[in-house]
Amino acid sequence: MRIDGRQNDQNRPCTIQTNFVSTAAGSCLIATGGTRVIVTASVAPGVPPFLKGKNQGWLTAEYAMLPASTGSRKARDGIKKDSRGIEISRMIGRSLRQAVDLNRLGERTITIDCDVLEADGGTRTAAITGGFVALCLAIDQLIKQRQLKESPIISQIAAVSCGMIGDEAMLDLNYHEDSTAQADMNFVMNDLEELVEIQGTGEGRSFSVQSLYQLLELAQAGIRKLFALQREALGESAGLINQKQTLVLSSGNQHKIEELRAMLGERYHVIGMKEAGFTDEVEETADTFQGNAILKAETLAKACGYLTLADDSGLEVDALGGEPGVRSARYAGEHGKDAANIALLLQKMEGEENRGAQFVSVLALASPFAPTRTYQGICRGRITHAPRGSHGFGYDPLFEVEGGKTFAELTEVEKNRISHRARAMQALLANLQ
Repeated sequence: MRIDGRQNDQNRPCTIQTNFVSTAAGSCLIATGGTRVIVTASVAPGVPPFLKGKNQGWLTAEYAMLPASTGSRKARDGIKKDSRGIEISRMIGRSLRQAVDLNRLGERTITIDCDVLEADGGTRTAAITGGFVALCLAIDQLIKQRQLKESPIISQIAAVSCGMIGDEAMLDLNYHEDSTAQADMNFVMNDLEELVEIQGTGEGRSFSVQSLYQLLELAQAGIRKLFALQREALGESAGLINQKQTLVLSSGNQHKIEELRAMLGERYHVIGMKEAGFTDEVEETADTFQGNAILKAETLAKACGYLTLADDSGLEVDALGGEPGVRSARYAGEHGKDAANIALLLQKMEGEENRGAQFVSVLALASPFAPTRTYQGICRGRITHAPRGSHGFGYDPLFEVEGGKTFAELTEVEKNRISHRARAMQALLANLQ
């Protein structure tokens, strides 16, 4: 039995009181046993000089112990910072940066300030656990103020200490246990139970790998409980954690939207531009697929504030010098009239022996916070003498691929394995990994 009556695998009683500081963007008072830490999250425009122009945000942290936090007065940090405080500040910052996608934060800096009111061991781990809560509340405020459209919180982060007291592994050490431990470790983990950081020292003696595994097992169990406490404290704001990023498809073509949705899978919350409230028509004035894709994606991203994906694609026929090209959808004069477009193409190809052609797709991914990126896919084939098949859309009934079937004779799954759009999507997804 431990000095405070706990079992070796028990956390200390922990409470998290949110919005403890009304003037902060996010704040909490976290109490873990006899340790109490006030954590605030402040948001400021701009980023450090080394991030200027990189289209991303920053998160940093500062840690300090108040003068009476240890019983005997501790001198306040002055111009010269306490080296221990600097080391812990950096650890908190490193850990909590793992919680947020800085590329979706915009050019702003979030500072997590951790002030220890009372220290009874585990102050840095309490600061990290409370810091995550304050961070979520600050993001919630940014969304409510319409400075952000959605949450960039990609991982839940919490931390706990463990140690070897004699030959026994113990979870969540208080000051008495920490000061007598033969091995002392701090574990920071995410909600996949992956390790974010480990700090470990053999204080009185070295410790075995088996002891390390014992401590890790205790930490995993302890952090699971802290995750539950964080979510309980956050209430509805817990919905900001691991929120799927919204991706708006810049198209009114339902066939194309469904194709792209199927290709993207579960990675994003995919919606069409009408669902995002955008009903205008973007005039495709560029003379290349890439130019039109960028134009559509950036117009939509600016209007709705979400990550957007636009596709511009078409058919290029060798014998026609690349026609219909960027005019594929309006080849016969009116946009989207598939039958008229097919009839005109067959008329122009009458008597032509060279039936070689290719479908080209360029995907443009535009973000409110980053430069637009483009990805191209090409599928070679030949033009048939008459339409075949009932699937697909556009020129699919005329485009025969290797194997002797037209796009319109393939199932959706078969087409999505080889199509120009699928190949552009494969390039995009590979780049996002």
